[in-house]
Parts: sequence; structure tokens; C-alpha cells
Amino acid sequence: MDTENLQRRRRTNATPHNAAVTEKRLKRGEILAKKKADKQLIKEAYAKKDHLASFPAFRHFQINGLSVCLKSGHGNALSSPVKRYIQNLLKLNMEGPYGSEWQVEEKVKRVEMVDPEACYIFVHEVDNSNADEMTTVLTTEDTSTSRLEDSSPLVGFVHYRFVLEEENCMGAVMLTVQKANLSAMKFYTSKLRYIISATSPSKVIPKMETSYEILCKTFNDEAKTILEVTENKSF
Repeated sequence: MDTENLQRRRRTNATPHNAAVTEKRLKRGEILAKKKADKQLIKEAYAKKDHLASFPAFRHFQINGLSVCLKSGHGNALSSPVKRYIQNLLKLNMEGPYGSEWQVEEKVKRVEMVDPEACYIFVHEVDNSNADEMTTVLTTEDTSTSRLEDSSPLVGFVHYRFVLEEENCMGAVMLTVQKANLSAMKFYTSKLRYIISATSPSKVIPKMETSYEILCKTFNDEAKTILEVTENKSF
């Protein structure tokens, strides 16, 4: 009798509502598992000592008479001269577009600059005769920037943070550009074909005045749906 009652209760509990709840829990579990996997990929990506290791052909190249060598680095390993160089360059490039907001933003940028997860690609100018030797220096275990400071000028750097969804395959790239920086906006939208993201303030709240736009470039349908599609999007 007890067995019969138990089976009857089980049949009673197996309602469409319960089935929907179970399905929702499974979907939530899948989402959490994917987020956990994404975080692990990001952690592994940041942990790489040399982000150019997979691109040896790009460590040295010549163009328009300029011979340069590239080297990767991390924010917590910057030498004092390089820190000052970056601080001065950030101020030169950003103080105008940020305007009155720069005093606050400068402090934020300085903290971000030396974060262990801040990754850099440094571009050093070298003589053609010294290119092979410099390439050898760049591929050694020593990744400090001090070895290059006295021998070649630092002509530029790229500060990048990236999010990986799959190994060597990003779902999207997002970046913030000041509206006042017209040359940067034109470069990203015209040359690199970035678009204004659906998450940008001008798309979310068109009447709200902001000094920046969020640009994006997507590489799969999932990212495209999240970052580009604006229909029925709520925040």
C-alpha cells in the first residue's frame, strides 16, 4: 500500500510546471558552467608569460624603412622609465578628450596600468644590422623591459585586455572610445570596421549625454546577439 501511494505521489509531482522548473535549472547550470569555463580560459590567458610566443614571425618586421622589434610584458613588471613613458603618453592622448574628467580618470588609469592582468606589446626601433640580435634578446627568458631601454628607443606600445571564449578564438572585442577623439573613432569604425555596440549608452539611453561610445566587433552569432542586436534588449 505504501509503495502504491509513493508511486501515485511521483506521478502527481510530474506536472508540466515541475518539468519547466527542472529545465530552467538545467539551463542555469549550463550557463554557470560556461561562465566558469570562460573565467578559467581568461585566467590561463593572463598567466602566459609571453603573449607573443605563438607569433614568432611578428617579433621583428620592417616597413617603410622602419625596423622594429615587438616584446610582450605585464603591468606588474614595468620598469620605472617605462611607467613614466606610459603615464606621459596617456596624458598626452587622453587629457583633451576626457576634459574635466581627466583628473579622476588619470588616477584610475595609473592603477590599471600596473595591474598584473594588464598586458602590453612594446614596439622598439632597432637598426637592421642589430635586428637578429634584438630578436634573440626578445625570445630569452628575461622579460623585463630594462634590457631594451638603453639600446633602442621605445616607439610605441599597445595595452590590451582580452576575453577568450575558446582557445585562440575570441567571441568579440569591445573597447571604449571618447567621442571627442574623432581620429580614433574614424580609425576603428572605418578602417577596422568596428560598430557602436548595443550596450553603448547612446543605444541604451539615447537621450543621456555621455562623453564616450562602446565599440565592438563580433566573431560569432552568440556575441552578435548580445552586443549588436538592439531589439527587445533591456538592461
